[in-house]
Order: sequence, then C-alpha cells, then structure tokens
Amino acid sequence: MCVAAIAWDVHPDWLLVVAGNRDEYHARPAAPLARRADGVIAGTDLTEGGTWLGVTEKVGVQEPGRFALVTNYRVPEGPQPGRPSRGKLVTDLLRGTPPQSLDGAMAGMNPFNLILADKARAVFVTNHPEVEIRPLACGIHGLSNGGFDVPWPKTVRTERAIATWLQTGKTDFEPLLAALRDQAPAEAPERPELGPEPRFAPVFIHDAVYGTRCSTVLAVDREGRGLIAERSFDAAGTVTGEVRIPFAWN
Repeated sequence: MCVAAIAWDVHPDWLLVVAGNRDEYHARPAAPLARRADGVIAGTDLTEGGTWLGVTEKVGVQEPGRFALVTNYRVPEGPQPGRPSRGKLVTDLLRGTPPQSLDGAMAGMNPFNLILADKARAVFVTNHPEVEIRPLACGIHGLSNGGFDVPWPKTVRTERAIATWLQTGKTDFEPLLAALRDQAPAEAPERPELGPEPRFAPVFIHDAVYGTRCSTVLAVDREGRGLIAERSFDAAGTVTGEVRIPFAWN
C-alpha cells in the first residue's frame, strides 16, 4: 500500500518535490538507495531487479535527468502471477525508453499508476482500465493504490505535508520524513475506492509481515540541483539505515 505525494512546478524555488513510502513484504529482499551500475539512482528490488522510485542525472545534451515512481493499483482479483515487472518498467523509463513505445508491454502488466518527469515536463501513466499517458498538471498530487488523485486519507496527509514544507520555506528533509512516519489510524472508508481497509490506512504501516520498508524524499530546485534521501526500516519499524545522494539535472 505505497503512498506518495508529488509537487510539480508549483513553487518558485522547487521544480519537483516528492515524499513517499514503499510498503512491501519484509521477506522480499531489497537493496537500499544507491548509484547503480546502469546510471539509475534508486533502491533495488532483488527479486525482479527493478525499483519503485528512482532518478537519473543529466548526461550530455541528449540525456536529461529523469524521475519515475510507480505504485500498484489494487483491483478485486489481485495481481496475476507471471506478468512483466512494474519495477522494471521504472528502470526502462529512467534509462530513456519513451513510454509511448511500451504501450503493449504496459497493457500486459498488473495495474499501476506511474509518474515520469524531467526538467521540461511531467506525465502521468496508467494501464488501468487501459493504457493512458497524459501531462501532469502543475500542482500537488497524491498517489497510492487507487485512482490517481483520489483523496484517500493517507494521500491527503502526505500532500499536506509537502504543502506545509513548501510554505515554511524549509530545505531540511526531516519534517517530510517525520510526516512519512505518521501511524495515525483512519476509519474504514464509506466506499472501497476512497481508501484501503484500516490496517493499511496509516501513512506508515507498522506490521511484522507486510509494512513500510522505506521512506523516500526527493527535491529538485529550479537550477536542476537535486537531493534524494531514503530511510529504511525493519519488520519492527526500527530505522536500519539512511542514504542521501545529491544529483544534477542542470
């Protein structure tokens, strides 16, 4: 039940600000945020080799720096085994594969929502109920495991955390990382599309089997200077490490 908020082109100092939690089974192996050999800056799912969130730096004239984030889209029948990896899709897009060229592959994946951005533009991509690629409007957007910008309480809380961070003029990521540790419960929604069941409703899910594995904050200023930070957690909810990596889109 990942959750994220993305502020795109809404602040005079910041082009892009992202805050999000990756929720996954604790038994599924993963490597923390790092500069990978393929040029991607991301954590790595060691089962499929992909990632849920990552960036690349600008390389020469032809390769702009990119950001991508994917979340699963929950459907009643659940994920179907044997389908192509959604995390691998993120790495393909970060390496420069145009999303339009992947329509066929995306149609065969389990349902997802995805944000892809560089210094010039941002797009929203989904394959549910069909493949769609559209520009991302300027603003603060919430993304979880339902419809895009549907106001699940956990996405609204994460959006508000970014809005407050931007309004206060802070540069320290700690308030955003603290907001991503929010374990406040939420009541079951009136309709399933408005939020998950109570055990998945908090921003931070503390569970010994399936819970929040890491919190990530990323910001890129108007000059193209960026910083990404990841804080990792074990099954007990204890911090097990933190990585911060600067990068450049200028």
